[in-house]
Amino acid sequence: MMQIEDPFIICDSLVKIFKVGDVEVLALQGLDLTIRQGELVGIVGASGSGKSTLMNVLGGLARPSAGQVVVDGQNLLKLSNSALTAYRQTQVGFVWQQGSRNLIPYLSALENIKLPMTLAGRTGSKANKRAQMLLDMVNLSDRYNHKPIELSGGEQQRVAIAVGLANEPRLLLADEPTGELDSTTSDQVYKLFQRLNQELGLTIVIVSHDPLIAQHVGRVVAIRDGKLASETVRRKATNSEPEDQFEELIVLDAVGRLQIPKVYRAQLNIQNRVEMEVIDGGLIIRPVKNLNETSSQGEIQIKRNPKKQPERQGLFSRWRRKQ
Repeated sequence: MMQIEDPFIICDSLVKIFKVGDVEVLALQGLDLTIRQGELVGIVGASGSGKSTLMNVLGGLARPSAGQVVVDGQNLLKLSNSALTAYRQTQVGFVWQQGSRNLIPYLSALENIKLPMTLAGRTGSKANKRAQMLLDMVNLSDRYNHKPIELSGGEQQRVAIAVGLANEPRLLLADEPTGELDSTTSDQVYKLFQRLNQELGLTIVIVSHDPLIAQHVGRVVAIRDGKLASETVRRKATNSEPEDQFEELIVLDAVGRLQIPKVYRAQLNIQNRVEMEVIDGGLIIRPVKNLNETSSQGEIQIKRNPKKQPERQGLFSRWRRKQ
């Protein structure tokens, strides 16, 4: 697997199998992913793609079945049960979509933030001061004693983020944190994630169905059928490009496999075989009608810029449809 600078999360051939009755469900099928320290990353995918399973594995809520998952130098597959519990309590924070999963309804905002510190053995004035500091950080200094029912949906999510930061984790995982919010409030929550990422150097991974999440994070990785399928990279605005640009890249796994998106396969009538032709600086993939006849209608070109080296895990290919 290719290495990147300052790897914080490394998933190498990650497999997770769930058993439902007598049926085994393969949720992650050899997934490869690397995330740098301090990155703000979005993970997208259809229901059942494996994105929530990946978050549960990264958070220590589910043990992988095979492969390797390393977070901040710790191989989660090899941690003892007690070490994994300590990891969940102190090294990773969670923000869930449902407010009922984030906050205890009969506790105030301040008490909700102090609860995970109490469970980790941190009490007294220092814990109280940290809880107040976190509420100030998420701009809720006037909501110390308000219970969840007295807060708006956006305020509840900001308290939930503060709860996730209570024990000073180095990794924050958010599962659909804006799924129940309107667009204006969602933008406010995303801006808070951005500020925490920049000010604290916090590594943040957000699982989302939101197709516009690329506008709020540094890059977006898409999971399909339990594997990493594509990545959208955000290019910052320059003098020549006054607005941020977004580039979608197709990911090759460690053995060179790539996933051709279903829409392309249907449009070009790609079945179970393709032809590949090496051209100057890239490859052409053509659909095969049958073993004796090839199609000249529709082809996909994969171009590579030889001057640019991959910066992240995997090999990234630019797709361009030939008209």
